Parts: sequence; structure tokens; C-alpha cells
Amino acid sequence: MSTGHSTVLITGATSGLGRYVAFELVRSGHTVLAHGRDPGRTERLVTELRTEGVAEGFVADLASLAAVRKLGAEVSAAHPSLDVLVNNAGVGAGPRGSGRELSADGHELRLAVNYLAPVVLTRALLPALRAGAPSRIVNVGSAGQAPLDFTDPELTRGYSGTTAYVRSKFALAAHTFTLAEELAAQDISVNVLHPATYMDTTMVREAGVTPWSSVADGAAGVLALVTRESGSGRYFDGTSPARAHEEAYDEGVRRRLEKVTEQLLRV
Repeated sequence: MSTGHSTVLITGATSGLGRYVAFELVRSGHTVLAHGRDPGRTERLVTELRTEGVAEGFVADLASLAAVRKLGAEVSAAHPSLDVLVNNAGVGAGPRGSGRELSADGHELRLAVNYLAPVVLTRALLPALRAGAPSRIVNVGSAGQAPLDFTDPELTRGYSGTTAYVRSKFALAAHTFTLAEELAAQDISVNVLHPATYMDTTMVREAGVTPWSSVADGAAGVLALVTRESGSGRYFDGTSPARAHEEAYDEGVRRRLEKVTEQLLRV
């Protein structure tokens, strides 16, 4: 991929980290495909991005897997060759004490949006990413990770938003490492990062946490993975190579995760 003119899809681009990254990329000459959930906000974002460079908008609610598949089809039709996919959209832990929520498909919402949606979108875009190879998949994870309970992946017992969030981000990290191995021969790199701790985003404020860092702090790591050769199957804390939760590297755990993922996607 030529560093100057790659085509990058960013999910969750209408606010926070995604928005900041979209502007940085479009200003440096990349074509930005900006995904948002709200049509009005997505349209406004694209209008702003187009004052700086080339951008297109795509609308989908990632809490619906049918909508995720449709997004993949729409992006592939418009861009049969894609250089980079940034799975950035996510749902935070939610306000303290809030109850368990379900996605359109009846999945636990945080698992659905933070994990199942990126898995399904990545699969839908693999032909376009193969056509764009060497291409990159950047998964925006979190340092907050806790292993999934395979007997209760949808967290029907003892629910808390924080538990749901950290388990979804563990699943994303573990899946990143599995996918990196699968795609190595196809020249598609797959990495996961913790952008920054408690960035100044809606997600963080909604959880009642005082932000520690800015969206710009978090963007540095994402931009590095989008624009620079960084290997594959790696976890980064910002721009620094780091270690994900130890169990995310465990082959047995990762095999079980893939099995459970297939079961959830069949439901």
C-alpha cells in the first residue's frame, strides 16, 4: 500500500477517537471511508472531511449483524480494493449500575458491538482487503481485558457493564491473534491496541470517569498501525509493543473462543 493514498475504513468515526483519526488521515492524503450509526451525523462529518480531502460516508447500526454484513457489502461494492480496516466503534461499560442490554439479534450488547461486529465486518471485507494486500486490520481494544466465561459468554449471570466490556475486549484481542495467523500468508496484518487510558470521550464521561488523556493521545497508536509496517498478531499500548492478557495467547482458549463465536453467529 502506498503510504500517501491508501483507502481506510474507520468504524465509529463520528465522534471521539474515530473522528480525530479520520481528520488526521484525510489531511495526510488518505481516502477515508467514515462509518457512523446516525445518518445526519455521518453526513455532517463527511461534509467536514471533504473540506480537507477525499471522504465517503457509510451508515450502519453495528448492534445488528445484518446491518454489519450490509455495511461490508456496501463498502466492498464501492471499494473492491481496501487498504486498511480500523475496527474502532465500541460501546463502553455504560452508566454505573445500568442493566444488561441486548443487541438487535438478542446478543449481550457489548459483546455484540465490541466483538461480534468487528469479526463479521472483517470477514465481509476480506476479499477487498486481499485485493488491497499488503493490507492492514487495526482493532481498537483496551487494556481492560478479562477472559470470557465460555459457559456463559453472553453474561446472563452476575452482569455488570464493566465485566461485559472487559470480556468483549479480551475476545477481540484473542481473536486478533488467531486471525493474524490465518491471514499471514495473504499479506494482511492484524493488530490490536489500547489507544490510551480514559480518553476524553462520551464513553468515558458516561461511565462517570474523569478523563486522564486526550483523544489525540490515543490517535497516535492508531495512526502508527494504519500508516506504518508494524508486524502482525501484536498488541500495543499506545505506540509501544505490549502484552495483552496472558490467556489471549493460549491456543486452547483461542480455539474455544472461535467455536463459541461460530455458535453465537449462527444463533
